[in-house]
Amino acid sequence: MPTSQLAVPKYLKQDELTQECRNLLSSLPTEKGWVTSTLYKYQGFWHPCRHLQGVLSCQKHFEAQDTDILLVSTPKSGTTWLKAILFALINRTHFLKPHDNHPLLSNNPHVLVPFLELKLYLEKEENPDLSSLSSPRLFSTHMPYVSLPTSVHDSQSKLVYLCRNPKDALVSLWFFTNKLRIQEMGASPLEEVFEKFCRGVSIYGPFWDHVLGYWEESLKNPKKVLFLKYEEMKEQPEVHLRKLADFLGYSFSSKEEEERMVDGILEICSFENLSKLKVNEEGKLPSGEDYSAFFRKGEVGDWKNHLTAEMVERLDKICEEKFDGSGLKF
Repeated sequence: MPTSQLAVPKYLKQDELTQECRNLLSSLPTEKGWVTSTLYKYQGFWHPCRHLQGVLSCQKHFEAQDTDILLVSTPKSGTTWLKAILFALINRTHFLKPHDNHPLLSNNPHVLVPFLELKLYLEKEENPDLSSLSSPRLFSTHMPYVSLPTSVHDSQSKLVYLCRNPKDALVSLWFFTNKLRIQEMGASPLEEVFEKFCRGVSIYGPFWDHVLGYWEESLKNPKKVLFLKYEEMKEQPEVHLRKLADFLGYSFSSKEEEERMVDGILEICSFENLSKLKVNEEGKLPSGEDYSAFFRKGEVGDWKNHLTAEMVERLDKICEEKFDGSGLKF
């Protein structure tokens, strides 16, 4: 029996697109999507139509402030974890002891650090009023560097970029998108999405172009863009939390170090803690995605359990060619 329109989650619907977006879609290259029926190529990167509408609205309306902090990431690179860390870091003076009624205990990190192009410009309205948000405003985005609103480039706002080994990013994205596919769709075979990923056809892909855009900008303008790798953060979380704090101008004081504030933030933001909270086990985004879908393993090297030797060799070769001469290695 076909699924009724009411049963289709909001993130799969296309009936709320603006005429501007519909007009643009007809002129763009297309590919079959991982979850949605179609991906559209805009400014060199692939987007589901609703995400693209959010990108267009951001480019048209978003006015960055010098104090804004944007967490940028490739999908499935540890975004949820770093959102929690970023929120706890910036707001630590309001919650001196992280476990005392901390907002992270009752709110999903995607609520506390909203996606610009997804939550703000899709779930509310095309041009939401952001004036009531306290400074510094914390946002996140998956937008490639070339697609960021002009106001972000022109302001003194800070960009924190997080990426992940492409083999783990691919496997995590495969699991995540299969969770979002409704029953009638069935699951996408790993072989199918692997081929798409290698051709650059993934959400906000090509992966390597997305990464290189921010990597190169971080080298040109290190005071504007901080480039982080998920694997390095997992290996030395204390070092990278302090690095993040220094970059944003929120360094830890001697007193905070004595009070083990760094350990407290990392503890409340840990995968183990966040994934077991009731809000993250039972809640949903307004667009219909379960919060639990954002918590799977968070492990480094899980690709070894899923990719064949041939897949690994091919993906490694592609990355070696794409990143050649950049100085970037995974």
